[in-house]
Amino acid sequence: MTGSHILRSVFGLLLYFLVQVFVLKDIVLFGEAFCFLYVFALLLLPLEVKTIPLMLLGFLFGLGVDTFYNSTGMHAASSVLVAFLRSTWVKANTPRGGYEENVPPTLLNMGLVWFTAFSLPLLLLHHLMFFYTDMAGTETLRPLVTKVVSSTVFTFLFGLTVQLLFYQRKKGI
Repeated sequence: MTGSHILRSVFGLLLYFLVQVFVLKDIVLFGEAFCFLYVFALLLLPLEVKTIPLMLLGFLFGLGVDTFYNSTGMHAASSVLVAFLRSTWVKANTPRGGYEENVPPTLLNMGLVWFTAFSLPLLLLHHLMFFYTDMAGTETLRPLVTKVVSSTVFTFLFGLTVQLLFYQRKKGI
């Protein structure tokens, strides 16, 4: 990764963080669906990022979100889980020709089918970990499933919208 790629990634992480803690913190649909857009910041990092640095970044990123949400490590734990599983999931979704270097795994670069298969299961696991930890087994299965599914769909659709509005396709693809 070149210096400009690193700088662009750091700027993107900072932007996702600021939007999450200052704009999306108070947005809840129907009292059930929360938008955790910051997870996309981890998912959209270049595919070359190794697991351990990604886990450290996920921990720090989640801890920062936890600070503003007052959620005592739940975002950090969920982000570390996503960071841990991301490399394995990328390998499972690798096309025959492999990936081009320094191409971020965005919707416009990879296509809707690949991006959905890549991001939706990781978002689902993130939300499952977060809400299960949040409820700590004190509620029945129905509220857990409702929050997980509705929040995953809300986050996914919001993330797709952000990419369609603000991301550009990498030249040469």
